[in-house]
Amino acid sequence: MRRKRGRPLDGWLIVDKPPGLTSTDLVNRVRRAFDAQKAGHGGTLDPLATGVLPVAFGAATKTVPYVMDGTKLYRFTLRFGEARDTDDADGQVSAVTAARPSDAQITAALPAFIGSIMQVPPAYSAVKIAGERAYDMAREGRPPVLEPRPARVDGFSLVERPSPDTAVFEVQSGKGVYMRALARDLALACGTLGHVAALRRLRVGPFTIEQAISLDKLLQSGDTPPVSPDLLLPVATALADIPALALTEAEAFGLSHGQAISLVELMGRIPRTADPDGGLARAMAGARVIGLCRLEDGWLRPERLL
Repeated sequence: MRRKRGRPLDGWLIVDKPPGLTSTDLVNRVRRAFDAQKAGHGGTLDPLATGVLPVAFGAATKTVPYVMDGTKLYRFTLRFGEARDTDDADGQVSAVTAARPSDAQITAALPAFIGSIMQVPPAYSAVKIAGERAYDMAREGRPPVLEPRPARVDGFSLVERPSPDTAVFEVQSGKGVYMRALARDLALACGTLGHVAALRRLRVGPFTIEQAISLDKLLQSGDTPPVSPDLLLPVATALADIPALALTEAEAFGLSHGQAISLVELMGRIPRTADPDGGLARAMAGARVIGLCRLEDGWLRPERLL
């Protein structure tokens, strides 16, 4: 049997992604720098975008879906007056207008984009239509017909107005919300056209920009031996936003062997923030994370063991 290339590392690295790279390009560079066997990322960023890109190594890749389900915080600059085919500055101009909204118009339009909304993804997105990626269709001159899909926006505020042509916003959102679509649709709601001129992600689940290391700093060692794994955060860091549930060693042993535990036996220990109707909990034995469990039908069932 062929041995996997690279070191078997487990943990998270939070990178401040520079502009111009795809998320996959960045992960490949980081994996090579650490000489790691396995790596993936917790939430794609467009090439134009910068900011928090969590990179998962080894066992941490099992927790990627939970990171991607976490709350995200973005800051973007909306440029008014031009529509672009990609809905960001990397695309071609598709329409122009002289209309520029006032601050009052912008503020009045924002509430319609907060809460549970329906959003049409950008034409240049990874959404699949009959097995084809929308961006592949768009690049081939076959504009995809995309249906509105549910999205959750928890906060959307005007931060500053550097000029009549631009406005800076901060957005707190759930999974799968396109900032380019928000910018496009807000501009239309204000009676103009617009696209994202700059985009920065400040948070993904428990990971923040303060924890992020720049790619340049990470790679500055050049051809020296692989980057030290001391920079990695523990696998369980990704689960910090999920309510913790303390178990006895006997309960932890049973759970780690696939046994469910009656919620009646856990009364008084179930965290108030855990939803008893299908919610997740982080099962703990002392300071040790056993894994993720789901509360449903009166039972605590193992979902993802670490």
